Amino acid sequence: MQLSLNGVKAIAAISALALTALSLTANSASAQPIRFSDTYVGAGIAGGVTSGGQGGDDAKFGGNIQGRIGVKEVPVSVRGAVIFSDETAAIVPSVTYDQRISDNANVYAGVGYSFVEKDGENTPLGNKDAVVLTVGAEAGVMKNVVVYGDAKWGINAYQNSKADSLSFQAGVGYRF
Repeated sequence: MQLSLNGVKAIAAISALALTALSLTANSASAQPIRFSDTYVGAGIAGGVTSGGQGGDDAKFGGNIQGRIGVKEVPVSVRGAVIFSDETAAIVPSVTYDQRISDNANVYAGVGYSFVEKDGENTPLGNKDAVVLTVGAEAGVMKNVVVYGDAKWGINAYQNSKADSLSFQAGVGYRF
């Protein structure tokens, strides 16, 4: 299933609005603030919006499984993501700097590396191993529920091409 660039933009915009609205709602509705320095695992959608310019490496729609381990007392997290399509998956470990924007929400930016399971097969994040830059947001919306969304930019992420990849992810996680 292919998703158009406009469709991916719409999903990204809706995800950003939902994160903002849920963050504000959770902030005003809770008697005690939810501190966001915890660990979570979540799942959701992923949409690639780029192509390597070669035949068969068009943008892909798929899913994601993401996790976060917060490092106490410092604004750093260790993260992992599996960005998958119907063809294969990219495994992306990363380290991020987290900036608190409210008691229950962070924005983050970081660097990682994408390991594509089957080089040459498409994921939403390209079709070969690559350095990945990430920027995103996450918010606790209930005691154990987190919503997240991010963009991952794979540098030189396509075989036989110097093209970069760009993928947007959104999902819901369980915090523990």
